[in-house]
Amino acid sequence: MTHRQVLEALSGLLLAMFVAMLSSTVVTNALPRIVADLDGTQTGYTWVVVATLLAMTATTPVWGKLADLFSKKMLVQTALVVFAVGSLIAALAPSMEVLIGARVVQGLGVGGLTALVQVVIASMIPPRERGRYSGYIGATFALATVSGPLIGGLIVDSPLGWRGTFFVGLPFAAVAFVLLQKTLRLPVVKRDVHIDYTGATLIVAGVSLLLVWVSLAGSQFDWVSPVSALLVVAGLVVVAAAVYVEACVAVEPVVPLRLFRDRTIALATTASVLIGVAMFGSTVYLSQYFQTARGMSPTAAGLMSICMVGGLLVSSIVSGRRITTTGRWKRWLVSGMVLTVVGLGLLGTIDETTDLRVIGLFMAVLGVGLGATMQNLVLAVQNNVPLSELGAASSVVAFFRSLGGSVGVSALGALLSTQVAAGVRDGLSGLGGGAGAYDSGEIPDLTSLPAPVRAVFEQAYGESFGHLFLVATPLAVLALVCVVAIREVPLRTTHDVVPVAPADSAPEATADLVEDAEAREAREAAPATTLPSR
Repeated sequence: MTHRQVLEALSGLLLAMFVAMLSSTVVTNALPRIVADLDGTQTGYTWVVVATLLAMTATTPVWGKLADLFSKKMLVQTALVVFAVGSLIAALAPSMEVLIGARVVQGLGVGGLTALVQVVIASMIPPRERGRYSGYIGATFALATVSGPLIGGLIVDSPLGWRGTFFVGLPFAAVAFVLLQKTLRLPVVKRDVHIDYTGATLIVAGVSLLLVWVSLAGSQFDWVSPVSALLVVAGLVVVAAAVYVEACVAVEPVVPLRLFRDRTIALATTASVLIGVAMFGSTVYLSQYFQTARGMSPTAAGLMSICMVGGLLVSSIVSGRRITTTGRWKRWLVSGMVLTVVGLGLLGTIDETTDLRVIGLFMAVLGVGLGATMQNLVLAVQNNVPLSELGAASSVVAFFRSLGGSVGVSALGALLSTQVAAGVRDGLSGLGGGAGAYDSGEIPDLTSLPAPVRAVFEQAYGESFGHLFLVATPLAVLALVCVVAIREVPLRTTHDVVPVAPADSAPEATADLVEDAEAREAREAAPATTLPSR
C-alpha cells in the first residue's frame, strides 16, 4: 500500500479506535451521577467498569485468532455493530443490573476493536515504519481520553443527563463503519478454522470467579469464610483447566502458550499485566476523586484529565517518531516505566486538601510515562513474531493488559469501598443523631447532603484515593524490572520475519538460507486460497 492508501485506511481504523476509547472515557465522569441515580453502591460503581474490561479481556484473544482466519475488515465492522447494540441497551438501562449487562455487550465490541485495529495496522505497515504511525494511535488515544471526560461532563450537566453519554459514540461508530467499507482493502486468506471456544469459556469463567471474590469479599461475606474458599478454589480449578486445554487439547488455542518461549513476549506480557493493574486500577478512580473528594462537577473533573492526557499525547508522538528514525525502542520503554513509577508514587501522597496544580503536575508525569510505554510494548512483541501469528501475539498482549486492568479495578475498588465505609462510619459517629441515616453503603449525590455530612464523605474519599496509588506503585516497579530485562531487537523493515545469515558466513550459506525461506513460504502458502477483498 502507498502512503496515501495507508492514511486513507488508517482514518477509518483510528476512528474505530476512537470509538472504543471514547466508550470508557465519556462515561467516567458520569459514573458518580449514574450510581447515585440508580441507587448503586461502590461495588456497583466498580462493576460498571469491570464488566466492560472483563468482556474485553475474555474476547480480545478470540478476536485476534479470528483475524488470522477471516476477513479483518469484516471483523472490525462486526465489532462496531456489537458495540453500538451494547451502547443502546446501556442508554436505556432502568437499573444497575441491566446497565452492567449492557456494559458486558459493549466490552465484546471494544475487545474486537482494541485487538483488530492493532492487527490490521500491523498487516499494512512493517515494524520499522510502524513507529511513525503509532504516534497517530497515541494521538487518537489522547484525543479520546481528553475529549471523552469533557464531552461526558457537558452531557451529564445538560438536559440529556448521563444516558446521553451512551448515545454519543453511535455517530462515530457509523462513520467508522462507512470509512472502513470504502478505504480498507486487505487480502482474505481462508483455511480450516479451529476456534477454541472451550478455552475462551474457561478463561473468562475462571477470571470472573476470582474477580467476584475480590470485589464482594469484605462486604457481602468475610474474606476468611466458606464462600471465599469456594470461590477461590473454584476459580483456580477453572483457570488450571483453561491452561490444560490451551496447552494440550486445543488445536489452535486462544492463548498460544508456545509464544511465551520467546523472552521478549514473556517479559512484555508480564509487564502488560502489571501496567494494566497500575494504570486501569488507579486512574479509573481519578474522576471519582475529583467529584467526591473535591466536590467538582463532571465538566470540571473532565478538565482536570487534560493534565495526564497532554503528557500522554506528547510522549506517544515523540517516542513513535524517534523509534521510526532510529529503529531502537527499549530506551523509550525503560524511561516511560520510570516516569510511570514516579507518577504513581507522587499521586500516592494526595488527599482532599492537596493543591490541584500539584495534582495536575503529578498526573502529567504519569501521562508522559504511559504514553512512552503502552504502544511500544505491543510493537516489541509484533517485531518478534511471523505474520501468520501477528493476530494471536498482538491479542495476547492486549488480553493480559486488560486482565491486569480487570483485576486492578476490582481489587482496588474493593479496597476503596472498605476504606471509605470505615471513614464514613467514623465521621458520622462524631456528628451525633440523624447522621447514621447516610451510612447505607450507597454513593450519595454530594450536592444534596448537609454540609457536615458532605465534609465527612469528602474526607473519607480524599484519604482513601492516595492509598490506591501507593498500592499500585510496587506493581509498576515490577513492570519496570520486566522492561529492563527485555532484550532489544532492532525493528525489522519487512512485514514478516526474514532469516539472516551470520556475519561471518559464506555467500553459499546465505543463498541456502534464502532458498530455505522461499521453500517454507511456498509450503505455508500451498493450502491457503487468497481471495480479493470485497
